[in-house]
Amino acid sequence: MSVQMRAISQRRYGGPEVLEVVEIDRPTPGPGEALVRVRAAGVNPADWKIRSGAVRRFGEPPFVLGLDLAGVVEEVGEQRTRFRPGDEVFGCAFPPNGAYAEYAAVPETALAPAPPSLDCVAAAALPVAALTAWQPLVHVAGLGAGQRVLIHAAAGGIGHLAVQIAKARGAYVIGTARPDKHAFLRGLGVDELIDYTTTDFTTAARDIDVVLDPISGDYGPRSLDTLAPAGMLIDVRGTGPDRTAVREQAALRGLQFVEFGFSPSGTDLKSITELVESGSLQATVDQVLPLDQAAKAHELSETNRVKGKIVLTL
Repeated sequence: MSVQMRAISQRRYGGPEVLEVVEIDRPTPGPGEALVRVRAAGVNPADWKIRSGAVRRFGEPPFVLGLDLAGVVEEVGEQRTRFRPGDEVFGCAFPPNGAYAEYAAVPETALAPAPPSLDCVAAAALPVAALTAWQPLVHVAGLGAGQRVLIHAAAGGIGHLAVQIAKARGAYVIGTARPDKHAFLRGLGVDELIDYTTTDFTTAARDIDVVLDPISGDYGPRSLDTLAPAGMLIDVRGTGPDRTAVREQAALRGLQFVEFGFSPSGTDLKSITELVESGSLQATVDQVLPLDQAAKAHELSETNRVKGKIVLTL
């Protein structure tokens, strides 16, 4: 008889109300995978976009959502090389066998040892947002000391981590945010703040080397106006709006435009852990909710007013 576990699933696309607590078979780790007993799961905007059907790369329901997790290795599959039962880990899972469950089978390459200084909630808030900030700033832009970077939605899940990563690399950071988030962002080291509700950022930011954009839409073409010659605009929203116009405008102006989607990487998570342990990076957790309140977590996330991350606990 198969072993059962609790999970959050959905039988159709729709609003937060389609999420329900179910009992399903516990997964078995395959070759190169670890079965993780999930203690906390981060909530990302991608989760509710998948739930609603706006993103359909994982097929049709039913499935289990959740990209971020922190927990303990329960067992390992064949060809295990990195982890053993009892190891505390954090990393990335994907639907249809996501992190909103008591257990998740995850490729070892998508996991890393959990940062020793963090509890499971703080660790679960990091993987996807931190990778989505780290990989484009470090691997794509090669951001370094003295460069000017503009970070949109700077107080959001990706933004507040991107701010800290950019500061750790010696960059001059400008952030867009509502005024009620400004004190928070000053505490993270932002050098200049733009209240996008009253100020057109294209008039306030100039000679920018790198723009990190998790918003997309009209923010792309407008951000091109802030760039220095040969500057780079990185759209980290993944799938979403058509970027044809901004791509063409960037090419005409000799500017660089990059559509970026993060890749699970235990190696990059180790680099992120080094920043955490040095005191240079910390994920802010806006709210912590139990797993059975996943629908409420999605409602909050969809307001786009969350400061940092929401985390579900098991």
